[in-house]
Amino acid sequence: MSTRGAAVESERPAYRDANVLRWLAAYTASVTGDVVYFLALSWAATRVAGPSQVGLVVAAGALPRAVLMLGGGVVADRFGPRQVAVLSDAVRCAVILAVAGAVVASAPGAWLLIALALVFGVVDAVFMPAVGALPPWITAPAQLARVQGMRGLSVRLGNAAGPPAAGAVLVFGGAAGAFAVAGALFAVSLVLLLTVRTREPAAPVSRHTSAWRELGDGLRYVRRHRVLAPLVAVVGLSEMCFSGPVATGLVLLADERGWGAPGMGWIASAFSVGAAAAALLFTVAPGIPRAGLAMPGALLVTAAGAVALGRAPSLPAAATFGALIGLTSGFATAVTSALVQTEADPRYLGRVTSVTTLCTLGFAPALFPAVGVTVQLWGAEAFFAGCGAVCLLAAVVGLSAPVLRRAELRPPRSAAPTGR
Repeated sequence: MSTRGAAVESERPAYRDANVLRWLAAYTASVTGDVVYFLALSWAATRVAGPSQVGLVVAAGALPRAVLMLGGGVVADRFGPRQVAVLSDAVRCAVILAVAGAVVASAPGAWLLIALALVFGVVDAVFMPAVGALPPWITAPAQLARVQGMRGLSVRLGNAAGPPAAGAVLVFGGAAGAFAVAGALFAVSLVLLLTVRTREPAAPVSRHTSAWRELGDGLRYVRRHRVLAPLVAVVGLSEMCFSGPVATGLVLLADERGWGAPGMGWIASAFSVGAAAAALLFTVAPGIPRAGLAMPGALLVTAAGAVALGRAPSLPAAATFGALIGLTSGFATAVTSALVQTEADPRYLGRVTSVTTLCTLGFAPALFPAVGVTVQLWGAEAFFAGCGAVCLLAAVVGLSAPVLRRAELRPPRSAAPTGR
């Protein structure tokens, strides 16, 4: 479907907007496909190269994703986030299905899995900023907070549905079947993205400028922006522990306290329920008053909850604190995401999104070794105390910037993307 000149000015709630729902369904299929793909990749690596090589294969995908993420934002701004998301989704689908066929034809070698991880990481570095930058182009500015809530629910749904789906397929179809299912989910995401209508930028990025210069312009734009500069710092600090390392911390906490795998599962489930509740709140709430001030408030509660979780005397108490930090960290994530897309100039959305995505996902793998070392030397309580300290620092950064404290999710009309 052609999207040129399409204006999406509906003020209806995002959860009743068919265009937003198509994007959300595409995003959900993509998240679920990602989960299935990563589990299939880890399973195949274990069978081919042994458990010791799983980390090498996964790292082969994480490294290019982190290194090239900022470049992916440049591509999204230069060619348009929808076009880039569609093309990169098509490449992901084709690559995964090709590997599924190769695995059926012959036993996969470690080289094939590493090559797959590398290619997937490169394409992901382009896809993620593009699909993340789409909301301001598909809905009215007043609906951005709701869209972030819906996106949070999508992530929770994909993370909940992906593992059992992958497990069932791996039992009956092996790695080839799981890769095929991931490819099919990416195909569903692609078809849905093709039906999403977007606005066109009033002043697109010049394609005569070098990509390196565009990247520099984007980074300078973030650094000089009165709201985005401290906001990106808050995003990086607040997500440092909660984009992956905390999951490892929960495993080590449950093992240290003797709660075992069921205890870890209860705490992780409580965290997910809390995060889903925060996402649901954003989805149905008509607005978040004084969003810039509510964000550091939520981070202060998250900091206290993380410290309390590390000191929890029993499993029920740990699950309660897990639900609390899931709720408040989920709230803070939704607020920061909505504020970023509210404040950013549409011409820089891809590059700004790539910076925040790098902060939330790109740096997480580098922190995983630190989790194990911290717990081994000082115990799980020290790790969660450290998480609390980082969240406290994020809250202080948010409170120390007056313009950020006053930020609202109601931008002036001129700040919204406009049609040609």
